Amino acid sequence: MPYLFTSESVSEGHPDKVADQISDSLIDHFLAFDPNSKVACETLVTTGLVVLAGEVNTKTYLDVQTIARDVIKKIGYTKAEYMFEANSCGIISAIHEQSSDINQGVDRVAAEDFEAKANAQGAGDQGMMFGYATKETDNYMPLALDLSHKILEELAAFRKEGDVIDYLRPDSKSQVTIEYSDDNQPIRIDTIVISTQHDDFADDESMLAKIKADMVNIVIPRVKSKLKAEIQALFTDDILYHINPTGKFVIGGPHGDTGLTGRKIIVDTYGGKGAHGGGAFSGKDPSKVDRSAAYATRHIAKNLVAAGLCDEVLVQVSYAIGVATPCGIFVDTKGTAKVELSDGEIARKVEAIFDMRPYAIEQRLKLRTPIYSETAAYGHMGRESKVVTKVFENAGQRAEMEVELFTWEKLDYVDKVKAEFGL
Repeated sequence: MPYLFTSESVSEGHPDKVADQISDSLIDHFLAFDPNSKVACETLVTTGLVVLAGEVNTKTYLDVQTIARDVIKKIGYTKAEYMFEANSCGIISAIHEQSSDINQGVDRVAAEDFEAKANAQGAGDQGMMFGYATKETDNYMPLALDLSHKILEELAAFRKEGDVIDYLRPDSKSQVTIEYSDDNQPIRIDTIVISTQHDDFADDESMLAKIKADMVNIVIPRVKSKLKAEIQALFTDDILYHINPTGKFVIGGPHGDTGLTGRKIIVDTYGGKGAHGGGAFSGKDPSKVDRSAAYATRHIAKNLVAAGLCDEVLVQVSYAIGVATPCGIFVDTKGTAKVELSDGEIARKVEAIFDMRPYAIEQRLKLRTPIYSETAAYGHMGRESKVVTKVFENAGQRAEMEVELFTWEKLDYVDKVKAEFGL
């Protein structure tokens, strides 16, 4: 019997995402000026206030106030009527030195030898991390989440362009419900929900009508136009639209709701498909396996599916704090494997292909570079891997460097997977 599945996304102006972006911008600045920095940075945003807290082990000093204000300005909180504005909000920093009890398990030696470092650098915490991939979309992401992200990316583009739709404010959310067949193939889009913050209108009724018309007749067609034909076909005239279903949405952003780093982990990953180990990503340097191993398992899952081993896969890895070798690797191909092997046998072969020690992950995916600001909105997975030039300025210092974004999205292990599994 057909079934429905739903995923949501939130915009860069959502208060939790504002917090994520500030935390990840701090991570990038720490790594730009000291690649060996160990950082766990949390951010709270509310009416007129930003609070920074966390633990740092670094050789650099950051002007955290300027960095936070630059992020807020880039997002679009630049008007006093938002009650949260880049130049006027208060910023409190309570960032302090990292516990030596934790650091001793992560940094044990400074050897130049790869094996010595890989065996010495233990996981920054215990826990389990998951990666997922599916053939459902070209970027191997679940379709409902992929569409939810795309809707908000286009909405943000319209907001920043400001000529076609001129009333949009930074805070917004989307949600997409898709109907699937018994064999797990998408049949149609059942429901689309969009809630967007907006300027005040003189008349509430005309406001709601205009916003709905603009979302359905301008935003959705631009989203649809950028999709391949088989996905476009899922957009029928029978879609149920809920546009700003509670009505007026003028008060939003950190003034409407307090935002905290790490509260949108399902938006960050797979929209409820697959699984999540529970740890957030933003505000953490790559010694924290909550982040680095989640990226590494996504890298594994995507390369397994792209190699034709299976149509869908969930990969889990787990660690003990201070220990380099994972406690275990688990693979679930959801019954879609194309080889005559059990999932347990597949997992053992995966262990032979991918070195999952924390230091090896950092080196393989180039994670000790300032690549994290770009991850903090519209999902950490399913993004385009590319090389960009980034410039960082801080307290009279300047660093310019080329970095490779979203390395865990590369299909650079497909040939190795094919060779190992005889595909």
